[in-house]
Amino acid sequence: MADKILEGRVALITGASRGIGRALAQCFAEQGAHLILTARTQGALEELDDELRGQGFQAPTLVPCDLTDFDTIDKIGGAIYERFKKLDVLIGNAGTLGTLAPITHIDPKEWQRVLDINLTANWRLLRSMDPLLKASDAGRVVFATSSVGHQPRAYWGTYAVSKAALEMVAGIYAQECAKTNVKVNLINPGATRTDMRAIAMPGEVPETVKAPETINHLFLELASPACTVSGTLVEAEQELQAGHTTYSL
Repeated sequence: MADKILEGRVALITGASRGIGRALAQCFAEQGAHLILTARTQGALEELDDELRGQGFQAPTLVPCDLTDFDTIDKIGGAIYERFKKLDVLIGNAGTLGTLAPITHIDPKEWQRVLDINLTANWRLLRSMDPLLKASDAGRVVFATSSVGHQPRAYWGTYAVSKAALEMVAGIYAQECAKTNVKVNLINPGATRTDMRAIAMPGEVPETVKAPETINHLFLELASPACTVSGTLVEAEQELQAGHTTYSL
């Protein structure tokens, strides 16, 4: 049997109860990781826990929380330190679409809410997890982004701005970690069969876009201790169209 890529690694996945996060939880469990899973809904996390245990994987650590409760993020960091003394993998997947509207029509409270979830929560995660990632022999950070984070798109204002800023945060952190064991990268999943996609594209037939599981390998290889790249943005659609069922680093 081939060695498991994440055997013995501690991996935190945000937005783990559905979509891409849920698919990654399954994938990372199969690869031997101890999972720390966050989501807003406790029931959805417990269902995922039952599924993973039912397949014989080790029980994940469940953290039902709202990531805009920033003090909770700091508490998660403290709890990880007390139990594991390190964090090997941080997957920043949780996000919200927000209102699709002319940028000048967006309600200020909605603007702030989207930035809090998509941007500030991820910055607070980095701030809290930084010493834990650096305590790992191969700390890995992967953020989910979007094409609108680097290609302006009308009516996607708040979401696009939040992802553009997240890409900058990731790039800066990657440079600041250049002389450490931490690697920081981004993945743009592209059109993927998720609840957010269904809201953004209500007339689209879900089966016409790829399932979340089809991009697991891209996240996995960037989360792997063998990953050597940092400060990069992987375009999942391009990788799949090129036939890269495994992403060569």
